[in-house]
Amino acid sequence: MITGNFVYLISTLPMLQFGSKPPFSFEKFLQICSRYISNRDIEVLKMSSISGEYGKKAPKISTLKKWRDFDTALRNELVKIRASHRRQDPIKYLRQDGIADSFITHIGMNAHRNPSVLEAEKMLDSARWDALDELKLEHYFDLDFLIVYAHKLLILERWERIEAAEESRILKELVWQ
Repeated sequence: MITGNFVYLISTLPMLQFGSKPPFSFEKFLQICSRYISNRDIEVLKMSSISGEYGKKAPKISTLKKWRDFDTALRNELVKIRASHRRQDPIKYLRQDGIADSFITHIGMNAHRNPSVLEAEKMLDSARWDALDELKLEHYFDLDFLIVYAHKLLILERWERIEAAEESRILKELVWQ
């Protein structure tokens, strides 16, 4: 359902670009949204997560469910790859939800082969970003758009924390040499 509140809210949000700094925090995003959309919709946005820990509560919003299925499938693929290199059975580490997709297998293999852990993580988050872009198709001024926006904002926040930690580590190395 498209309402004037969604149109106004979404048209005022800054565009997000992978690799850029987040324009504001996820918490600030929720505060902004709370002025324009219902408490029920805010609760749905609070379900946004990029941690892989989704709990047992099944989402009723298809965009949220599709995101979780993609992310879980990607995490399952990484478990399979890592377990095979350690000659372990991955079954006890796999999550039952998710989707099977050869493209996801390809993403996981490419990330695993990258010698830089940081670059591998960037590849994975870039793939997540692209998956979110696909979920956003045909959603312009609705809750689904905000769900995608929330997840992208969480990815940007994650990279802001990673880069701050990396800068701190580099600075410590330079100071203590």
